[in-house]
Parts: sequence; C-alpha cells; structure tokens
Amino acid sequence: MGGLTGPSQVSGPVGDVRRGGGVAADGLSVCRPNLDGMPDPSTYRPAVGSIPESPGVYKFRDPAGRVIYVGKAKSLRQRLNSYFADVWGLHPRTRQMVTTAASVEWTVVGTEVEALQLEYNWIKEFDPRFNVRYRDDKSYPSLAVTLNEEFPRLQVMRGPKRKGVRYFGPYAHAWAIRETVDTLTRVFPARTCSNGVFKRAAQIGRPCLLGYIGKCAAPCVGRVSAEEHREIVDDFCDFMGGRTEQMIRRLERQMTEAAEEMNYERAARLRDDLGALRRALEKQAVVLGDGTDADVVAFAQDELEAAVQVFHVRGGRVRGQRGWIIDKVEDVTTGQLVEQFLLQVYGGVDEETGVGEVGESVPREVLVPELPDDAEVYAELLTELRGSRVSLRVPQRGDKRSLMETVERNAKESFARHRVKRASDLTARSLALSEIQEALDLPDAPLRIECIDISHVQGTNVVASMVVFEDGMAKKADYRRFSVAQGTDDTAAMAEVVRRRFARHLKEEQDRKDEQGVAAEEGRPRRFAYPPNLLVVDGGAPQVAAASRSLAELGIVDVAVCGLAKRMEEVWLPDDPDPVILPRTSEALYLLQRVRDEAHRFAITYHRQKRSSTMLVSLLDDVPGLGDTRRKALMKQFGSLKRLRAASVEELTAVPGIGRRTAEAVLAAVAEPVAAGASPDAVAEDAVELEPPAAAAPVRGPDAGGTAEIGRVHPAAGQPA
Repeated sequence: MGGLTGPSQVSGPVGDVRRGGGVAADGLSVCRPNLDGMPDPSTYRPAVGSIPESPGVYKFRDPAGRVIYVGKAKSLRQRLNSYFADVWGLHPRTRQMVTTAASVEWTVVGTEVEALQLEYNWIKEFDPRFNVRYRDDKSYPSLAVTLNEEFPRLQVMRGPKRKGVRYFGPYAHAWAIRETVDTLTRVFPARTCSNGVFKRAAQIGRPCLLGYIGKCAAPCVGRVSAEEHREIVDDFCDFMGGRTEQMIRRLERQMTEAAEEMNYERAARLRDDLGALRRALEKQAVVLGDGTDADVVAFAQDELEAAVQVFHVRGGRVRGQRGWIIDKVEDVTTGQLVEQFLLQVYGGVDEETGVGEVGESVPREVLVPELPDDAEVYAELLTELRGSRVSLRVPQRGDKRSLMETVERNAKESFARHRVKRASDLTARSLALSEIQEALDLPDAPLRIECIDISHVQGTNVVASMVVFEDGMAKKADYRRFSVAQGTDDTAAMAEVVRRRFARHLKEEQDRKDEQGVAAEEGRPRRFAYPPNLLVVDGGAPQVAAASRSLAELGIVDVAVCGLAKRMEEVWLPDDPDPVILPRTSEALYLLQRVRDEAHRFAITYHRQKRSSTMLVSLLDDVPGLGDTRRKALMKQFGSLKRLRAASVEELTAVPGIGRRTAEAVLAAVAEPVAAGASPDAVAEDAVELEPPAAAAPVRGPDAGGTAEIGRVHPAAGQPA
C-alpha cells in the first residue's frame, strides 16, 4: 500500500513476553499474546501515550494470530482508547470482539483516503469475522451480455461478476429480464441460446425457432457476420444503457426514409419496432425527470442487524434494485452504516470493468439518508474511483426525496421479513443443537459440525467431501474435497480422509504455536484451522469405527464422532452396538440430515467431474496424431468433456501442438451421438434457456411501494404472455 508513513505497532499482554518478543527484526515493537484462556482487554491495552493521534488503520488479532477485526480512524489514539473503556458499557458484539482478541496493532497513513483504501484491502485479504459483511437478502438476477464471446449472448445471470461481460440490473425478478429480452429482441435480434445449441444449429445448418420468427439474426447459420451481430448487440447495450432517445429518433428517421422511398413493408416493420421500444420504456418507471444517474440508499435496523436497499437510477429511470442484510458489530449510527456501505459496495471497483467487489459501479450521485462524519473524504474516494466528480448528499425535497421514502419503505419491508425468518431460524437451530447435545451425550452443543462422505463407482475414482456447518448453518468457505488414492472401499477411504484432515490440523496447530501466531501467514485463515465439536460420517457402524480409529491413532480425544445411516436414519456412535434413534420430527435429526445430504451433494459433484475427466481420456485415446503431451494439454485447457464438446475448432487450434485436422478429429471423437430417428428440429426447443414464469406478476413502480420492473416474458416460443 503506497503512502504509508509509519511502521505497524503491535500491543499484546503486558508482562507475558514469549519467545520472539521484544523488538522484531523488522523494527516492530511486539508483545506476544497469552495463549492460555480467554484474553482480558486490559492485558493487551497499549501503553499510555504509545498510540499516535494520526489517521491510520488498526487490526485486532485472536490468541492464534488470526485477524478478527479491521477498522480505520481519523485519530488512532481516540478510537483505540474507546475499546478499552468499561467493557460492559460496550455494544454486545464489540464486547465479544475485544474479549476474543489478544493483541492490537496499527499502521499510520498519510491521509484519510489512504486509510479507507487500506481498510478495504485488509478486510478483503483477511476476511475478519467481526467486520460487517454484506450478504444478499436474496439472489438478484442481472441481464448479462457476454461481450467476451465472438457472438455475444443475452442471458439471465446470477452470482459474481465476470470480466468481459456487461451487466444491466440487478432486477428483483428474473421475469423482468425475460420480458425485456422478449420485447427488445424484435428490434435487436441478438442470440440468446447456449453455446451447445448454437454449435448444433451451425452443424445442421438450420437456425432455431427464434431465427425463423425474426427474434434472432441467426449468426449460427451465417445470416449475419460476427461484425454485424456485434453491431446489433452494441445497439442493444446502448439502449439498455440509457441512450433511448437517440435510438428512437434514428428509427423514426429510417421509417420516414423508407416511406419516402415507397418501401412500405420496411416502414411498417420499423413502425412496429418503435412501438416495441416505447412499450419497453413505459414499463420502466420514470422517477427523476432530469435524466439523473444515481444510487438511492436507505436503511432499516435494530440493535443487531440492518437491512440495506438500493435503487439504481440511470437516465432518470429505475434500472435495478438490490438489498443486503448486515450484522452490526458496534452500536453504529446511520451515518456510520453509510460509511460501511460506501466502502464495501464501491471500494473495490475494478479498473478494467468499472465494477465493484459486490458488482456496483460508481454513479454520478449517491443519495443517502444521513451523511457520514467524513463525507468529503468519501466523496473524494468515490470521485477518484469514478474518474469524475461524484456527489454524496441527502435529498431534502422534490422527486429525489420522494424516491428516498420509497426506498426506505422497501428497506423496512425487507427487514421485517428478515426478522421473522431470523427468529424462526434461530429458534430451530438452537433447538437442534441442544437436542444433538442431549441425544449424543456431548459436553457442549456442537457449534461446529463437519461431515465426510465417500463417493465412487465400484472402487474407481474414489473421492470424498467435507462440509462444515457452524451454528447450524452451512459455511461453504470451509468446504473441502479429497481425491482418495489408497482407499478401496468406504471404510478404508473414510479412515484415510479422517487421518489426512486431522493430521493437517495437528500440523497447523503446532506451526502456530511455534510461530506464536502473530507472524504466521500474517493472520490469514488456515486451511484446517478449526477442529469440529462433532464429526459426522455418512454411514453406519463400520464407517464410524474407521473414523474413530483414525482419530485415536492421532491422539485426538476431544472430537465426538457419529454416523448417520441412510436406511433407517439411525445415528451410530463408536463402540456402541445399538444405534441412537432420534424422533422423526426432531430438529436434531433434520439438521443431521441436512448436513449429510449436503456432504453427499458435494461429493457427487466432485465425483462427476472426475468421471468426466476419465471419460475424456478414454475418448481421446483413439484420436490419430494425439499423443500424451497433446492430450494432457487439451485436458489442462478444457478440463471436462462438456467444455471440450462446446469448444470450436478455433479454440482447439489455440492449444499448443493442435492443428486444424487434429482439432476436427478431436471434436468428432467427443461428439454426442444423435439418437436414431431424431429430427434436427428437435433442438429448436432448446434454443432459449430463459424459462417462462409459472404465473404472471404485476409490474409496480416505486410510487406503489415496490420496485420498478421491466416486465415478464415467454421468450422460448416468442409467444405473447
């Protein structure tokens, strides 16, 4: 991080300087944390006067050296001293954080903007458990245009943003995107089909249904070139990006010219295209008449959590909506929530794509319910990220204030739904963990549960999965998968996986103790950092016995083991001839089933990938001119049979050593066999993957208390809804 003006300082428990304490080789002042018991904040409080009054960023670490909280401050001394006041006067989660930590350190920077940037980078790098994490209150779809492909495609896309893909939205409902696509492909006939359907149409020389009804320009059969198709896609992107008036004026001019030339058929078609564009625009609510580009942000909160809602306004119209639920680590004001929102949503804007870490680009104006204390600093940061001036302000009157009130209503409704769900989920999870503790006679409730499942076909391609549930909820970041080399059956494979998982854990624990935690990997979470309270294996008594033996060989005695057998859903314990039978309606059994089923799903997914690779090797064995080196290069490039089948000759020839003739032979070898009697038209139904909704949904604008949507669609057949 450029611009740092001072070294990092580390404060640990006074009077407990362990090996490696004192002054480190790089000049850092280090007091090692006490590793015994729960830390007391007073034991690692920095000496009076040792904290500078400069702006900077600070990190709290736990006894194992992991970073658990990152914060920034205009005055480090004033901010850090607030953590070491009366502990019981702190916010409950702040109190939990300072009593979990064992040391605090800080880095002085030159300006507050540098402090913001460094704070964001550290939060992204260390993923501290006590920092606010923005998690979507639901999965929002976007309209994606794959500009990184030769023939760009329009499609619904969820999840993380990808480079080379342009996004519009997000929208509250997928049917809004489908209606947009169905309406606009009449005017901009870009492809919407998958790569597989596109290649099949090219092979048989016949377009899909959309090509026949004029809603696709059919580049698959050469009706338009790649350049002409990209022009169509560019026009579509311009229209979706807000250049609507220019597009309508252009079509009006072309319609007039066609009529003057007495080309009435073309003039009528352009007239219908204009009508389609105007219908699409009518379904996008006009909320700001001056063509403003802005994000309007509102919050609803209690003492533990907050709901965030954002309306994305582009060209004066609501183009998308998004929401998050965040945990409040401290007793923060609305202005401080705005700070966290600006940092996490816009702080990581990618220079190439212009898109932030959670998928949002910086607009010209950000409207918030309350300005943060350092509003000018955040405005400066946003301006730097956007490359032009960004206004950060609170709307006071007029259309913008009305829109803010609409967004606030959406935030309150979202938070009310979340609180109902939170209450029911917390009750059910707490009951399930308590029932498991009682049924299995555990000393404590199993707050961390790990489950291992084995998957294979007659002893071949043996793989295993390990899934993790914390507080009764899946923690997918800790999932792991194993390729089993020695195990020839379920019990041998189970013993090997348990031995590998916990041997790695013991090694990491020993490394952490040797390094005293602070210097070890700079606080990054380890691969197997935390042992479970309960290890669940998929199977009965033999699998449980195998897992128990592996733990005993490693000397691990504080991890409980049980197995869940599929046949009668009974729970098996080590050295117990009879299973534990949980009531069919118990929350404990339901949680164990969820854990087991998730492990099974994860294992099956990995096993299918392995089988695909094996099948790919066998199919490529007989291709003439394809030796081991070239075969390995193809497998490394494409990875699976599905991806290789979807590749073009040009993509194959880009692999070193693969010529055009060899590429054609490879595609012929891996091509899917066509069933006898199948008609080429049978593939037309697959041409569009955007499935129609089961039922219509009303379109509401912000004034109705909802979000502005862009309709719904039945695009597969091009039929009206």
